[in-house]
Amino acid sequence: MRILFIGDIVGSCGRRCVRELVPALRSEFAVDVVVANAENAAAGLGITERTARELFEAGCDALTLGNHAFRRAESYPYLDREERIARPANFPLSSPGRGYSLVEAAGRRLAVVNLCGTVFLECTNSPFVTVDQLLASLERQRVDHVLVDFHAEATSEKIAFGWYVDGRVTACVGTHTHVQTADERVLPGGTAYITDVGMTGGHGGVIGVRRDAALERFLRMTYARFEPTDEDPRLHGVLIDADGDGRARAIERVSRALSA
Repeated sequence: MRILFIGDIVGSCGRRCVRELVPALRSEFAVDVVVANAENAAAGLGITERTARELFEAGCDALTLGNHAFRRAESYPYLDREERIARPANFPLSSPGRGYSLVEAAGRRLAVVNLCGTVFLECTNSPFVTVDQLLASLERQRVDHVLVDFHAEATSEKIAFGWYVDGRVTACVGTHTHVQTADERVLPGGTAYITDVGMTGGHGGVIGVRRDAALERFLRMTYARFEPTDEDPRLHGVLIDADGDGRARAIERVSRALSA
């Protein structure tokens, strides 16, 4: 199975990158499944039914979220209905949505799991404890591959989590910081890992927002509304090759600029 995971989609610029680049990427890399983090897809903060549908129509098979999953209350009923979207599994059980999604492709069954880190972020349960519970449940459902989107801030927590799940999941990819790291590798147990996949959207600002507003906050400590930037649109992702035994063969970074 070949999986393309797309880093945090930010605003309309990020969605345009997906619409215009994903079809060609699917063909170029013979991709079986496309998964994307979409917690910033709606104007840079949260997700709505309209933005989610746009991403599915553009070629995404499953979407993951993160700490901004519930920023838009109007999306709650949709999250409860839409089985292709996974919000952090270590949020309260009563939260809208579900913690994992199942995708069938190339004769295989892929579980897409979403978990949130605890360092500098808020969540109810430990991702380490939660992933043990989830993997036990998924084993009973006879899935062939498991991909974990670990949405976390601290590099140390991400690396520790990668080692914790090595050999038990096909891939553990980090999201949230919007900066693509250069540490992609297959861990000894066969788990593809990267600390952060990066961001899909405008790279001409500060992690996806207009640089003037970001600089205003840093320089003057005054409030400036953050809005997504459209400058230098790019898609960041990773391509994962997986064997039939659930282990990864390879992981490579993907970066594509969108022509003006």
